[in-house]
Amino acid sequence: MNANQVLSIIPARGGSKGLPGKNIRIISGKHLISWTIEESLKSRYITRTVVSTEDDQIGDITLKSGAELIKRPMDLAQDNSTTADVIFHVLNSLEKDSGYKPDYIVLLQCTSPLRSVAHIDEAFEIFLKNESKADSLISVCKEEHPPFWLKTTDSNNFLKDFLDYDKEKFKKRQDFPQMYRINGGIYISSLNRFIENKGFQSPCSVPYLMDRTSSIDIDDETDFLFAEFLMNRRNI
Repeated sequence: MNANQVLSIIPARGGSKGLPGKNIRIISGKHLISWTIEESLKSRYITRTVVSTEDDQIGDITLKSGAELIKRPMDLAQDNSTTADVIFHVLNSLEKDSGYKPDYIVLLQCTSPLRSVAHIDEAFEIFLKNESKADSLISVCKEEHPPFWLKTTDSNNFLKDFLDYDKEKFKKRQDFPQMYRINGGIYISSLNRFIENKGFQSPCSVPYLMDRTSSIDIDDETDFLFAEFLMNRRNI
């Protein structure tokens, strides 16, 4: 039995410009948010699962899915609201209401429906093994396209390199060192380190590598359709 208090926080704003209502859209037979709630509740390490939202419909789905609900004020549900501010609101609300303070925080974004409980528990185990030297764990996937290939345009609208690099040394994709992209699936930190760093990212963040399929992050309609295709294919 896990003696630590591990709080899973799932932020779910009602408003979304890229894909309106995405968190409650049905994907592969369930509301998008339900996939993340269910995987969080299955975890053998997470002891409490909370959804933060300002949206009544998301709140109803949250409670029916078995998670706890923290009603978020509208000023934390804007386009410029930060995830860190939302988490601090959850922490402050729980401490004020019941004196609850977790040992660890796990952030699970519901736009990653292919991230499973196996990923969550494995990531938590890796973080615990590295906790003496690491502030946090952040999930990543391999970046297939080197950022050095990014282009911008000059005043004449001609293409130019966004980043300078040695074109004689780096001619093919395989010539570049392996790079990683934060996939938004899992973030883990102790409560104290999260407060000290005011978030999860720090110079001492360890990576948790996930495969490309499990790293799908839904921002728009194309992402949604692709994720649905992968999920339906998985369930065949």
